[in-house]
Amino acid sequence: MTYQCDRNTRALLCDLLYERISPEQIARECAEDRLRARNQVKAHLQQILVAGSVPHIPAHRYADAIEDMIHTLLGFGPIDDLLSDERITEVMVNGPARIFYERGGQLYPTDRTFPDEEALRGVIDRIISPLGRRIDEQTPIVNARLKEGHRVHAIIPPLALDGPTLTVRKFRSKIYTLSELVVLDSFPGWLAQLLRWMVLLRLNIAVTGGTGSGKTTLLNALSLEIGHGERIITIEDSAELKFHAHPHVVRLEARAKNIEGFGEITIRDLVITSLRMRPDRIVVGEVRGGEALEMLQAMNTGHDGSLTTVHANSPFELIPRLITMVSYNSQMATDQITAQIGAALDVVIHQSRLADGARKITSVCEVFQDPKEGCRLSEIVRFTQSGLSATGAVEGTITLCKIPSFLEQLPIKGIASKKEVASWHSLTR
Repeated sequence: MTYQCDRNTRALLCDLLYERISPEQIARECAEDRLRARNQVKAHLQQILVAGSVPHIPAHRYADAIEDMIHTLLGFGPIDDLLSDERITEVMVNGPARIFYERGGQLYPTDRTFPDEEALRGVIDRIISPLGRRIDEQTPIVNARLKEGHRVHAIIPPLALDGPTLTVRKFRSKIYTLSELVVLDSFPGWLAQLLRWMVLLRLNIAVTGGTGSGKTTLLNALSLEIGHGERIITIEDSAELKFHAHPHVVRLEARAKNIEGFGEITIRDLVITSLRMRPDRIVVGEVRGGEALEMLQAMNTGHDGSLTTVHANSPFELIPRLITMVSYNSQMATDQITAQIGAALDVVIHQSRLADGARKITSVCEVFQDPKEGCRLSEIVRFTQSGLSATGAVEGTITLCKIPSFLEQLPIKGIASKKEVASWHSLTR
């Protein structure tokens, strides 16, 4: 564990530092040039320690104490290096004394701690204040996004009984392509080709899965297959999708209420707005509320090829989830909503995080309109687990259960030849 100053030492060093440079000046310097601010604070702290102003810190601990103070004043304290580690995908702080992280789909405890709840609250404030957000007893829950794209969630007492809780979900600066996901064993090459064809055929696709199952990763990979001649509108609660290579993307992000309680712009508002922006494709990061109705209506009124994710534990849970979302915000009867779903969606792809932390596609279903039920799902791809390896890795196979009905459209649209389509029949044998 790295060296940490105790609360009194940290307070004394802060007082001595602020006699030389004010907190406001440090904040300004940090906003303009973080490296310059770091070097400036480091120089002042070295002078303070060498002068013997804090005699109980031994000389061989000066460098560690300075680093701890820099993390405290400019960074995120004991989680600073966890956030900078590209192998770590999530950092979870359950009060000042319990810090965990996720790597490779597995959770690990750390021996790191914050000195006290006040220090943890200081880090939370440092994260959200530049974003124009605040957290207090009137607003004890905050969701925000860092400039790096990381998603931040914080909740404090009295709602969090064991002290302030902070969760930071990190996102790669470079997104995975379908081919890279094949290399990572998320799915086989033939399934990547099938997914690619779905996008080229402009099918309306919903990616389902639980928290941390890789829904956004897959959605990004699918989005990379959209042609450069198309105009894409992305809509997200916290911007996570990346389109660095696509020339024509408009990215929209919802906005929470401001400190005075005004100015909220919801996903639903943005979906409605996007329909006036001449989109070829609408990509909604996650449908979870009233925007479900607008999304379905958009898919039913010429905006084919749209993509979205929905939190669900199986593809067959999607329809009741969407019915519930739409029912909360409209007077439509259940059978009317189900008919809308059947007419809007073409494919449901289900992502799962397996017991060993691996993220895989475990089911793909076609969506069909049904005269009696409104819509029904027909599974075309399935992952079957066969056991665990000696190292604890989940073993299993992904198979093509039946030939997708949309394959017959490939030769008609000039996307694949009849010979290529015919070759797929061998995969079901």
